[in-house]
Amino acid sequence: MTTRRLPFTLEATATDSRARATRFTTLHGEMQTPIFMPVGTQATVKGLSTDSLKHVGSRMLLANTYHLMLRPGAEVFTKVGGIHPFMNWDGPVLTDSGGFQIFSLPHSRSMTEAGAKFASYVDGKIHLLSPEESIRVQRAIGSDVMMVLDQCIPSTSDHRTARAAMELTHRWAKRSLAAREDSPQALFGIIQGACFEDLRMESVTALTEMPFDGYAIGGLAVGETKNQREDFTEITAALLPPEFPRYLMGVGTPLDILEAVHRGVDLFDCILPSALAKRGTAFTARGKVQMRRSAYKFSEAPLDPECPCETCRTYSRAYLHHLTKTEEVLGWQLLSLHNLTFYHRMMAEMREVIFGGSFRPYLETKRKEWSGSDEELSPAEERESLDSSP
Repeated sequence: MTTRRLPFTLEATATDSRARATRFTTLHGEMQTPIFMPVGTQATVKGLSTDSLKHVGSRMLLANTYHLMLRPGAEVFTKVGGIHPFMNWDGPVLTDSGGFQIFSLPHSRSMTEAGAKFASYVDGKIHLLSPEESIRVQRAIGSDVMMVLDQCIPSTSDHRTARAAMELTHRWAKRSLAAREDSPQALFGIIQGACFEDLRMESVTALTEMPFDGYAIGGLAVGETKNQREDFTEITAALLPPEFPRYLMGVGTPLDILEAVHRGVDLFDCILPSALAKRGTAFTARGKVQMRRSAYKFSEAPLDPECPCETCRTYSRAYLHHLTKTEEVLGWQLLSLHNLTFYHRMMAEMREVIFGGSFRPYLETKRKEWSGSDEELSPAEERESLDSSP
């Protein structure tokens, strides 16, 4: 019997939902789900140290294979012993395969059975990212969980295009498994099929026959409506075997994650906590808050009275408004710390209510509370924002 690379336990399922609480053991420790992974694209979550990440509750990070293969390069990770000592992070790391980044370069890459050929944005050198090369780089990076190379296409693609991409993804999945060889790193397959139920069923059938350690729901958050994303998350998750972790790639807002947990998903990643922080947006217990708004210019209140993070305990909305308007890096950092704290507390709360048998009331309450937003600036605030731009 083959020893599982990612020992997994389904601990509880909500009585009134498909929400799950699970745990799995990686090469760098045991993780509890639902879990959110901050995105460390270039072996860093922008603007934050690893100590800061641990302090706000981050336990597992995502790193980007496409960017790291170009700079610093696989040979650097081989020399220093992998990404963990390189970035001084002792928790688990999941690496994506580079498939989504290739998808985002429609005018500067070519796709064949062999892989994706593209020009480096660093030096213009031509690279072929094949399933084998993706796994070679991920093995050098030393991530705890690797992803197969997949062909990502718009979720609104027609059936014929979606089938072709799905079947190519399946062939690449087999090659990725072979390329892993005897590495102790876990490897996830990626379910594709755009917004077609028959293709999603086919993809689950094909990939669950292969010896993967978990499964990702791919091909969403790339053009479909919110309702379509939720429907196909539910359809796909329901088809996946319960004894493996489920990962929804690149999603999303607190409400997006809440809805996906409700549908049976365990792992998440997204750039939004730090990307929106850079724009001055914070997630709070009462919805989104836009710190550029002049309404906060004189406010001595904390950003979120219900949040225990350093930002909310130490700084006023007036100060955060000032930092945001002057585009100071500290503003971005403080809001990132708050947003990540919000996300990690959200995941812990969901886990708690799954065990407590009250996920449905929690879901209904948070749907209302988190739907609020003051993000839209008034015309006067828009003018003030433009006037203050450098």
